[in-house]
Amino acid sequence: MKARIKWVQDAEFVGESGSGHSVVMDGPPDFGGRNRGVRPMEMILLGLGGCTAFDVVHILKKARQPVVDCVVELHADRAMQDPKVFTRIHIHYVISGSGLKENQVERAVRLSTEKYCSASIMLSHSVEISHDFEVVDAGTTV
Repeated sequence: MKARIKWVQDAEFVGESGSGHSVVMDGPPDFGGRNRGVRPMEMILLGLGGCTAFDVVHILKKARQPVVDCVVELHADRAMQDPKVFTRIHIHYVISGSGLKENQVERAVRLSTEKYCSASIMLSHSVEISHDFEVVDAGTTV
């Protein structure tokens, strides 16, 4: 896996993944940025959320569960002093479908967080990560 980061100006950078996709990263104005992109630490949180969401949907589909939506909400606390690493991350899964089995959703979340999600497992070595989930009937509006 490869990535390339190119400085644009001030605190703005463009990251290009090995698969050819680009993303803009920028800092806040008080650090010389213009707030034109996500912060690098936000990228880590987004990567974690994307990794585990992918797993959960894949596992549920493989189990022939009628999943129609998956939203992963993450909340992270950071240290006050440099380096301002994540100290705690909570992951909340909102899984929607018609007739989803709660035990299958619980299993999918557990397998993702404990076995398949590389980002979650890597971060869990230095960050306290917790999670919970809710199952929403597809006929119910959220």
